[in-house]
Amino acid sequence: MSLIQQIPDGPLDIIGDIHGEYDALLNLLKHLGYDYAGNHPNGRTIVFVGDFCDRGPNSPAVLALIEQLIVAKRAVAVLGNHELNLLRAEAKDGSGWFFTERVERDNHKYSPYKKVEQLDREKIISFLLTLPIALEREDLRVVHAAWMQDQVQILKSRSIGSQIQSYVEWDQLAHDHASDFLSSMKTELEDWNFSLEDQHNEPPFLHAHAAHDSVKQMMNPLRVLTSGVERKGGSPFYSSGKWRFSERVQWWDEYDSQVPVVIGHYWRRVSKIDRSTVGKGDPDLFSGTHPYAWHGIHSNVFCVDFSVGGRWVARKKSKVPETDFKLAALRWPERTLCFDDGEVVETIGYQASIKKLGYQYE
Repeated sequence: MSLIQQIPDGPLDIIGDIHGEYDALLNLLKHLGYDYAGNHPNGRTIVFVGDFCDRGPNSPAVLALIEQLIVAKRAVAVLGNHELNLLRAEAKDGSGWFFTERVERDNHKYSPYKKVEQLDREKIISFLLTLPIALEREDLRVVHAAWMQDQVQILKSRSIGSQIQSYVEWDQLAHDHASDFLSSMKTELEDWNFSLEDQHNEPPFLHAHAAHDSVKQMMNPLRVLTSGVERKGGSPFYSSGKWRFSERVQWWDEYDSQVPVVIGHYWRRVSKIDRSTVGKGDPDLFSGTHPYAWHGIHSNVFCVDFSVGGRWVARKKSKVPETDFKLAALRWPERTLCFDDGEVVETIGYQASIKKLGYQYE
């Protein structure tokens, strides 16, 4: 089977990034009308857009439930960048539940959280290797971060289970291509004596790091589809646990197909929040966009990630986490949103100009 697979026929409920928020997932499934086994009275199918784990209180339970639903053929899913990090044994911010080397650094932000049992590690990796990178059918496309047709075509020739091998292959090619920057990167770090994970010491703009990172991103099809299109930025920003120098861009403003795409990844929000409180210092790609609006040049791309991964911030401050950080599902073909608190709203502006419709979100 290919890394690009078919979406099942029939109505769908497309669930955004979960990030270990198991209770939110159970609540959302209940409001959508599913029982614990994933059965729906109207025969609907669940679609997960990736980023099941990290940061939240119970990543192991989320992964176990998703696997159960997929095995029962009640759900399908694509991999997100956080799952690829697990497959690559890349310990990143918020992954202390899986990687012991991250526990000390993660505890001050994300604890308490349930750690994976040692015997379950290999089981999780084996499960993730069965998942594709993107899904499609005639009326819809689903991918974690970006639908770029050239990269999709490349991945169609790669088989399920080849994710790690393919990633390493493309990453090595990108690394070789970007090797000219390595000496300059070393010099940049010698001139600045702090860790790139040190949020309290902002580095100067590291030009070699920016060029290196954008080249490595764009030469690896797996990176592009799971973490987006990136280009060299103009100033350093702190995001997802480290200082960064290449920026994500609004690829949907260049997406010229009429087939709609549903994505996660980009930390959309219902109400305005200070993104820096959840470790997001990069530009807000939805600034000025209504939270329920379709976006892109044809208004046919929709991000269904409503920042549930930020609930750890509210818990640390003893606030109700559901206020600003929500788990959402986009119902297709109805194009309505259902949240884990039971709220249901209509999306707006599908295949139409938002400005012409008069919607504004400042």
